Amino acid sequence: MTSQLQHKIDNKTKPLGSLGILEEIALQIGLVQNTLSPSLKNPTIIVFAGDHGIVDEGVSPFPKEVTMQMVMNFLQGGAAINVFCKQNDIKLLVADAGVDFDFEPSMPLIHAKIGKGTKNILKEPAMSGEECQKALSKGGEIIQKRSVGCNIIGFGEMGIGNTSSASLLMSRICQLPIEKCVGRGTGLDDEGLKNKISILKKALDKHPNATTPCEILATFGGFEIVMMAGAMLKAAELGMIIMVDGFIATSALISAHQFNKQILKNCIFCHQSDEQGHKLMLEYLKVNTLINLGMRLGEGTGAALAYPIIKAAISFLNEMASFESAGVSGKDE
Repeated sequence: MTSQLQHKIDNKTKPLGSLGILEEIALQIGLVQNTLSPSLKNPTIIVFAGDHGIVDEGVSPFPKEVTMQMVMNFLQGGAAINVFCKQNDIKLLVADAGVDFDFEPSMPLIHAKIGKGTKNILKEPAMSGEECQKALSKGGEIIQKRSVGCNIIGFGEMGIGNTSSASLLMSRICQLPIEKCVGRGTGLDDEGLKNKISILKKALDKHPNATTPCEILATFGGFEIVMMAGAMLKAAELGMIIMVDGFIATSALISAHQFNKQILKNCIFCHQSDEQGHKLMLEYLKVNTLINLGMRLGEGTGAALAYPIIKAAISFLNEMASFESAGVSGKDE
């Protein structure tokens, strides 16, 4: 299939390789779908939300109530991810993975709460092994149930304190010092950043024995990150294209990658976050992103903005004329 797809790409009415990364995406999606005429069906982004106990230590300038308030904003259509999904005809779903708030059962969100926020990692593991397994399974169940008729899915997140969780996961999995993994998150000043690094260094030292994929996720993860990792694993299993967003979403992906190294063939890394650790995460995975707009918002916004580029790759493969069909002379003819 690889040679057939490459032949189809190379024989479009253009100089060889002149569509650059679009050609790589077309080849990747064709291989994942095992067809010369791939398609994108019902693009969807799921935003997973959860709270973090480490926020009690002052690692974020925002109070944890903002997580709940932003979920409400998503449901009312007022956030950046709502705007970009609407612009690009992407279905948006919101999942409560572990927000410290009781949402009304009638609210139009996926009710998947594992607990009301994680524990304070500085004092104890973020969650139990059982909770971690439950979150992974729940993520898979959500994909199984919600992805009917969908073959391309992106993931976003909301959770005050989740850059701390992502930094800890990155440090332990990528074997990098925490200083290289920590950024300003929602806007810490220099003093705040210094404090965050100090706290997270203590948190890492507190849990030296968390080394297996499950232990690392349970110790340092957030409910929304673990659920996202489970969703990514199931999406790959179902042969879906996975649009990977920024820093937090990539921390879920490197966690999922610990369970299934083959997941990368399904992944398109959409944008490079301005959060400093993201570049090193991407280097760890040996992958490149489609866009770099200096963003660090999360919510899946990078995936939503990159989707039209992915769509363009499929469109040229399926709709652009070949030299033969257009009657255009190829090279050396």
